Amino acid sequence: MTKALIRFNGRAFLSIKKHRNYRLFFLGQTVSLPGTWIQRFAQAWLVYSLTHHSAIAVGVLAFAQFLPFTVFSLLAGVIVDRLDPRRTVITTQAAAMVLASTIAAITLAGVVQPWHVYVIAFLGGLIQVLDAPARQQLTYRMVGRPELQNAVALNSSVFNASRIYGPAIAGVLIAAFGAGICFTINAVSFLAVLAGLLMMRPQEFYPVEASRRPTMMRGVREGISYALHTREVLLILLLVLVVSTFCLNFNVLLPVLAKQTLDAGPRTFGALSAAFGFGALVGGLVAAAQGRARRSLMLLGAAGFGSAELLLAPVKSIWLACALLFLAGVSFTTWSSNANSIVQLQAPDHLRGRVIGLYFFAFAGTGSLGGLISGWLIHVGGTRLAFLVAGVAAIGGSGVIARLLRLSRAPMRADEVGAERLAA
Repeated sequence: MTKALIRFNGRAFLSIKKHRNYRLFFLGQTVSLPGTWIQRFAQAWLVYSLTHHSAIAVGVLAFAQFLPFTVFSLLAGVIVDRLDPRRTVITTQAAAMVLASTIAAITLAGVVQPWHVYVIAFLGGLIQVLDAPARQQLTYRMVGRPELQNAVALNSSVFNASRIYGPAIAGVLIAAFGAGICFTINAVSFLAVLAGLLMMRPQEFYPVEASRRPTMMRGVREGISYALHTREVLLILLLVLVVSTFCLNFNVLLPVLAKQTLDAGPRTFGALSAAFGFGALVGGLVAAAQGRARRSLMLLGAAGFGSAELLLAPVKSIWLACALLFLAGVSFTTWSSNANSIVQLQAPDHLRGRVIGLYFFAFAGTGSLGGLISGWLIHVGGTRLAFLVAGVAAIGGSGVIARLLRLSRAPMRADEVGAERLAA
């Protein structure tokens, strides 16, 4: 047992131990990301409260947050391929700190209105649409191909670990002091990630193939053409698109699940979010230790995610809801980390930013539409109908993609063979 734990620890945290730049990045994220989740929680609850408990209003907030991904994701990938990823992330993080400070000020001053929150959410999404692919590109530069799966899973782990205590802390803070303090904490937390980025040594980054600087539209066409002509990448992006559109709208679903379905308050909302986050953390650590990305685990994770949401539909118990959200979290990270790694490892250096942009278009580009769909489904049939539709979509989508990929017949790719040898 002890040897197994030592082996797990060695594999799961390999990127942190081996790469100084990634270690600084990871430590900065452990401080900053809880603040991000505190703000997300506070934004959703603030809108829900300001609009007298309107699920449609929370759906509009999700629309505002994800609309930039819908409109600009494809262009963002081209921009990331043209810019230095470290400098890009420094800029986006500084801009996000300014936004957090702004919403903190107007909320603490008592003048905040729903439209203020929508505008801040839209501008935050505009920053994230460039920040997300730049982070992924920076991760590749920090750890290289051998540890990419490990680093992607660790990124997901620290992101989702923040779901555990971020929303829980936010629920307590909102109940005691109001939402303004949550936004203030998030603004201060950005100092940690900025410090880590500034302390990095660029000379230690892994080299990548020099890329041309195509025009914006030509760059977009090249990225789309690559995805359309690379069968595995195309099918994975389609699966990500389906699951993300119908199943990832927890920013809409969980406030209503807590308030209306379970007849509770912000603390229960925090507990539900934390349960999902704890499951996602466990799934991320397991994925970090697995050694290489696997299509089978990706498909199993997507189907498990849908099954957990399907079972959640009729639930009226807080404890059972938390248990199912934990299982959903494990499945979510298993699915998303493997999908992300496979797509990145397939992409050539000069197209990686654009392929990551396509991934985030599939992952978040329909979030605006998905948020409105979830809000409408809740309006029509409550959270029961919304979770039912989500579960059926994920299970059906993973089944269709599994059939198209023909896992049992497809030969192992050369990069999978190499990764398996490295893991051995």
